Amino acid sequence: MTDIIDELQWRGLIAQHTDLEELRKTLAQGPVTFYCGFDPTAASLHHGHLVQVLMMRHLQNAGHKPIALVGGATGLIGDPRMKGERTLQSREVVEGWVERLRGQIAHFLSFEGDNAAVMVNNLDWTSELSAIDLLRDLGKNFRMGAMLSKDAVARRLKSEEGISYTEFSYQILQANDFLQLFERYGCTLETGGNDQWGNLVGGMDLIRKVKGESVHVMTTPLITKADGTKFGKSEGGAIWLDPEMMSPYAFYQFWLTAEDADVIRFLKVFTFKSREEIEELEKLTAEKPQLRAAQKELAESVTRLVHGDEVTDQVLAATEALWGKGDLASIDASTLASATESLPATELEVGTSTIVDLLVGTGLEKGKGAARRTIKSGGAYLNNQKVEDVDYVIAETDLLSGGKVLVRKGKRNLAVATAE
Repeated sequence: MTDIIDELQWRGLIAQHTDLEELRKTLAQGPVTFYCGFDPTAASLHHGHLVQVLMMRHLQNAGHKPIALVGGATGLIGDPRMKGERTLQSREVVEGWVERLRGQIAHFLSFEGDNAAVMVNNLDWTSELSAIDLLRDLGKNFRMGAMLSKDAVARRLKSEEGISYTEFSYQILQANDFLQLFERYGCTLETGGNDQWGNLVGGMDLIRKVKGESVHVMTTPLITKADGTKFGKSEGGAIWLDPEMMSPYAFYQFWLTAEDADVIRFLKVFTFKSREEIEELEKLTAEKPQLRAAQKELAESVTRLVHGDEVTDQVLAATEALWGKGDLASIDASTLASATESLPATELEVGTSTIVDLLVGTGLEKGKGAARRTIKSGGAYLNNQKVEDVDYVIAETDLLSGGKVLVRKGKRNLAVATAE
C-alpha cells in the first residue's frame, strides 16, 4: 500500500499538522487509534463533514482504528463562530441530532475486524464533571493569553457583540475530549477541519501537561473553488447528507455542476478513485471537456458513497429519463418531484387541459397560436412522446408518479404540470 501520508497529501487532504515525518513513522509502525469529533449543531452532516469522514475512512483502510465522537455535550454549547453567538438548542433537540449524526457517520466506517471503529459521545464523561472539577483539574492547564488568541475568539472580542463565557469555554471541553480518549482508548491522533486547528492543539497541549506524553493532530483544508471562493452552497442552502434535507437528485446535480478547473481536485478529495482513474479523467477533461466525464464520475461516486447504490440508480435513471433516454414511468414520486422542482410549472385538470394549455401555462410558448405551430411542426412532447394532435387532452393514463406530466418543447426546453 502507498504510504498513507503520501496518499492523503496527493489527495489534498492535509493542511496543518504536527511533526509530519514523526507521524508518518508512527503510522507506518502499526495501528494508530485516532479520532474526529462532530458536533450536533444541525440535524445532518454536510459536505464539509464529509471531508472529515472520508479522511477517517482512508486512515481506517490503511489499518488504523477510528473513533467517531459525536458531541452530545459540546453540541449543547457550540464552537464559537467568526460572527454571532449560536442559538442554544434544547437538550431534547441535541439528543435527537446526536442520534441522526451517529447513524450518518456509521454508514462510512467499518465496525468489524481488528481495527473496528468506535462511536462515542462526550456527554458520557463531560456530564460527570462538576464546576470545581472543570475549574480546578482542567482550567488550571489553560492560559488566558493562548485562549484569547484563538482566531474566532479574537475576532469576536473585537466585535460589538463580543463572546459569551459559554462559547469561550468550549475549547476546554474539546481539549478534554482528546485527553479522555487518550486515557480510555490510547488515542494518539486527532483530525479535523483546518478551522479547528487551535482546538486540536489545545487537546495536544493538555495531554502533554497532564500525562507528559506527545500526541499528534492533523487538519484537512477548507475546500474552495479554483477562484478562491467558498465551495458548498446550492440554491437551497447547504449540501446536506440527509435525504430529507436535500434530495439525492439535488445532491447529485450539485456535484454534476462542478467546474472543469475544480472537478479533478474534488475527485481526489471526495472519492476513492485511484490515481490512474483520476489521471485518465483529467486527460479526458482536457481533451474533450464537452463530455463532462469527470463531472459525471464525481456526481455518481459521491452520491453512491452517501446515498447507496439503489438510490443512486434511481437518480441516474431520472436524469436520463427527463431528457428522453429512459422510462419516466419507473421514477418514484419523490425523485420525480425533486427532479422537476426547479422547472417551469403549471397545474392541469385531467380530461380538460390540452397540450396547448400546458405549453402556454408553463411558459414554453407565449400564446396558443405559437403552441399550435410548435405541435404541428413536431416540436412538442408529452412525457417524451411526440404529440402531433393540437387538440390532445391530458388523460389519467398520462400521469406519472405524483400526478405529474412532463412537457417539452424541442430538445432542451422542459417543464412540468401537476394534476389539481
